[in-house]
Amino acid sequence: MYELNKLYNVDCLVAMKRIPDKYFELAIVDPPYFDGPNKRRFYGRDINKLNIKRKIYNVIEDWEVPSEEYFRELLRVSKNQIVWGCNYYDYYLGPGRIIWDKVNGQSSYSDCEIAYCSMHKKTKMFRYMWNGMMQGKSINEGHLMQGDKSKNEIRIHPTQKPVNLYKWLLLNYAKKGDKILDTHVGSASSLIACYDMGFDFLGFEKDKEIYKLAIKRLDDAMNQLSIFNII
Repeated sequence: MYELNKLYNVDCLVAMKRIPDKYFELAIVDPPYFDGPNKRRFYGRDINKLNIKRKIYNVIEDWEVPSEEYFRELLRVSKNQIVWGCNYYDYYLGPGRIIWDKVNGQSSYSDCEIAYCSMHKKTKMFRYMWNGMMQGKSINEGHLMQGDKSKNEIRIHPTQKPVNLYKWLLLNYAKKGDKILDTHVGSASSLIACYDMGFDFLGFEKDKEIYKLAIKRLDDAMNQLSIFNII
């Protein structure tokens, strides 16, 4: 069994086989939605629709769309699940939905992202600006832009989600004492939110280079938060 409050560089499907049934109260996961980056060796396009050269993020060596076996294991080890990108998978999880409205204006990217939520059969929405340097002001004022861009989150992953999105999920779908699982950690936003809010967590990231960036980001956040707690 893996130690809690750690991020491991391991294949999540292999790792989950070592976890007892229903060990985690909640899994919040963001697996790769579609096939492609694993073949061209990077995520995204060199040139956007406006003919502007985009930043190419780090090469992704281990981009793999999850199999049906992954979902079976995820449901086995967790009591409840929030799964981003559920609209891309052939595997049906249930009717509950969470819509993240990214308030991204005229961006060429998607206006929103969709997650499956096992904890209700409704559709719930969270508005939080996330478009380059335009990032949300706060959880409660996510539709407004953060005025001081020096406080923006630094992006280290092509499909990075904001820490405040995960904090909103924890506020609404987790309770004190819950253990949280993230099988595809990516930028570590989910783990930073868990640490900041006092939830025990366990994270897996298969890609070695992404793992190195994520573990540094997580360590930096935990050390900074610890200093604030001491003060």
